[in-house]
Amino acid sequence: MCGIVDYIGDKQAQPILLSSLSRLEYRGYDSCGIAVSSSPPRRIEAYKDAVRVEALAKMVPQLGGTAGIGHTRWATCGEPSQVNAHPHCDCAGNIAVVHNGVINNFQRLRQQLTSEGHNFVSETDTEVIPHLIEKYYDGNLEKAVEAALRDVEGSYAIVVLMAGEPKLVAAKKDSPLIIGIGDRENFIASDVPAILDYTNRVIYLEEGDIGVVTKDNIKIKRDGTEVSRKEHKILWSIEEAQKGGYEHFMLKEIHEQPKVIRDTLGEYTSSAEPVVDLARIRDEGIESMLILACGTSYYAALVGKYIVEELLRIPVRVEIASEFSYYGQTLARTGAIVITQSGETADTLKAVKRLKEVGCRVVAITNVVGSSASRIADQTIYTRAGPEISVAATKSFTAQLMVLYWLAMGYSKADARRLATMLLGLRQLPSKVQQVLDNEAIILEHAKYLSKYENVFFIGRGINFPVALEGALKLKEISYIHAEGYAAGELKHGPFALLGENTPVIAIVAQDNTYEVMLTNIKEVKARKSPLIALAEEGDEAIGELADFVITVPRVDALFSPVVNTVALQLLAYYTAKERGCPIDFPRNLAKSVTVE
Repeated sequence: MCGIVDYIGDKQAQPILLSSLSRLEYRGYDSCGIAVSSSPPRRIEAYKDAVRVEALAKMVPQLGGTAGIGHTRWATCGEPSQVNAHPHCDCAGNIAVVHNGVINNFQRLRQQLTSEGHNFVSETDTEVIPHLIEKYYDGNLEKAVEAALRDVEGSYAIVVLMAGEPKLVAAKKDSPLIIGIGDRENFIASDVPAILDYTNRVIYLEEGDIGVVTKDNIKIKRDGTEVSRKEHKILWSIEEAQKGGYEHFMLKEIHEQPKVIRDTLGEYTSSAEPVVDLARIRDEGIESMLILACGTSYYAALVGKYIVEELLRIPVRVEIASEFSYYGQTLARTGAIVITQSGETADTLKAVKRLKEVGCRVVAITNVVGSSASRIADQTIYTRAGPEISVAATKSFTAQLMVLYWLAMGYSKADARRLATMLLGLRQLPSKVQQVLDNEAIILEHAKYLSKYENVFFIGRGINFPVALEGALKLKEISYIHAEGYAAGELKHGPFALLGENTPVIAIVAQDNTYEVMLTNIKEVKARKSPLIALAEEGDEAIGELADFVITVPRVDALFSPVVNTVALQLLAYYTAKERGCPIDFPRNLAKSVTVE
C-alpha cells in the first residue's frame, strides 16, 4: 500500500506521473515505479526500483505515451526491492497494475495460476491481479477486471493500464481512490495532493465502484450498473501542501496550530445549530459513549474521555479500533464517536462498519471531506486542519481536541460561570499555543540534551496521561529513540527497574488535583538517579527545585493543559530528531494513511 497516481490525456504521461508521485512522498514509501502505454508501438514500458522518486526520475529514459500509471510502495507483502515494486505486469507485459491494499487469498490464487502456466517474479500479493486479468481478457478490459476481482478476497484500490487501450480501469474496496477531472485529461489517485497541480475537481469512488476513465469521459459502474458520483471541489490549494519556507512539513504544521484552533472552533462557534445533537442522543436512551481510533487519534480519544466524563458526566469507553473488531462488545445504549485524520484508516473503518451493523449511531471526526469515514458515518464533524503532510501527526491532534472540547461544552452540566470561564479559555488557546511556539529556542536546547540518550520515559497523570503517551509516540517515530509513556503512578509497578542515569524521564505536571501526587512521583524518579525534564506551568517554583530541567508552558485551565503541553512535546521531539539527523517527514517503515489492517 501507499500512493497511486495515474494519467490519461493529450500530454506526455511520464513527467506528470513523476511530479505527482513526488507530491505523495509524505505518505512514506520504500520503492516506486511508473508504467506508460506507448503508441506506436503498442506496448507497456515499466520502470521501478527500491529508490526515492527523485532517483527514479534520473533512471527512467524518455517514454513516449499519453497514458500511464504510477505508485509509491510501502511494503506489506515482500521486502522492498526492484521486483516487488509496483507496477506489476502479466506474463506478456501487456497489462500493468498498481494496487493499494492486501489480497488475503493471493497464495491460493498464485498456486492456481501457476498450475495454469502463469509465471510469477515477485513475492507480492499484487502480482496475482494482472495475471487474473490476463486470464479473463477476451477483448473487453473492463469485464476482465470485474471477473478478476470476483476471485479476489481482501482490500484494494487498483488501476489497470493495458497496451493499446485508450483508457484506465480503476476499482475500489476498503482503500481510497479518487478521480481528478481535467480538460481533455483525467487523473486517478489515492490522495488529493497528487493531482492538485493539475485540477481541484474530484470524484470520490465508493465501495465496489469500477471506473473506466478516458481522456474525455468518466464512467462508473457498481454491480454492473452505471451510477453517478458527485463532483467535489477541493477548497485548499497546493501551496497549503508545501513547506512554505520551513525546513520540514512537521515544523510547518506545528506552527500552524494557532490558526488550526481558530479555524476549527470558528467553524462551529459561528453555527446556529449544534454540530451533534447530544441532547437527542440522551433522549434516545444512550447511557454511555464509545470512542474508537488508532495511533495519535487514539490518544486524542483518551483525552476526550476525560473531557466528556467531566463535562457531560456520562461514562466513556475508549477502544483501539484495530482491536475492537476482533472481540465481543456490549453495545446496547451506546453512542459511538470515531476519530480518524484521513478518514481512510482501515482498522477504524472496519470498526465503523461493525458498529453500523449492530445499529449504533456513529459520529465521525475527520479532517478529509469526502473520505470513506464521512460517507459511512451517520454524521461527520470536520476538523478544518488543512492538509497534513508530515507522517507524524501534529495539528490534526490539536484540531481533534478542539472538536471534543466543543462537543462536550455544548451539552455540559457544569454551571454557567464555569462554562463562561471555559469558553474564554478556549478562545485564548491560539495565543497560548503561540507562546509555546515563541519558546522554541529554549526547547531546542533541551532537545540537544535529550538527543544523546536511547531510552526515555514520559509520565503524566489524569488528563495528561494520554499526553505522555502521545509525547512518547512522537519521539520514537521521528527520532528513533525508544520512548514509553506511563501513568506516573505505574512506574513503581515495573518500569522503576529501568530507571537510572542513562534513562531520562519527562514529567508532565498540571495544576490540577494530581499536582501533589505528581511531585511525589518526581521525587521517586530522582531517587533512582534518572535525569528529569519537567513540563510545567510558568511560575511553578516547586518543580524548579526538583527537576534537572524545566520547560515552561503558559497557564491555562487544567482541562486545556493537554493542548499547550502537547505542542511543547511536539517541538521537543522535532528538535531531538533534527539533532540526531533523522528524516523527520519520512520516518522509516511508516506511512501517513494506513489503509491495511
